Amino acid sequence: MHSQLDRLVGLGMLITATVVFLYYSIWTLLMPFVDEGHPLQNFFPPRVWAIRIPVILILLASAVVGSFLSVVMIRSNRKRAAKAKAAGKKKA
Repeated sequence: MHSQLDRLVGLGMLITATVVFLYYSIWTLLMPFVDEGHPLQNFFPPRVWAIRIPVILILLASAVVGSFLSVVMIRSNRKRAAKAKAAGKKKA
């Protein structure tokens, strides 16, 4: 049961990644050579967003990873301090 669901989720993720890659590649590599008035230009946002979107995503991902690491380090230090405090009470 889980194997089927895992395969479907994996296939969905693969298809999504492929579509996003193709769309972004066409947008950044081919659309600069298409005339501004061409109807195909209506399917793509302004080119300036081709840089802004990845930069925003990288900043968000860095913030999430940094926050996760901070939380893990804080919890680890609290556990270490609690163990040291408990060991200090046993000696006394």
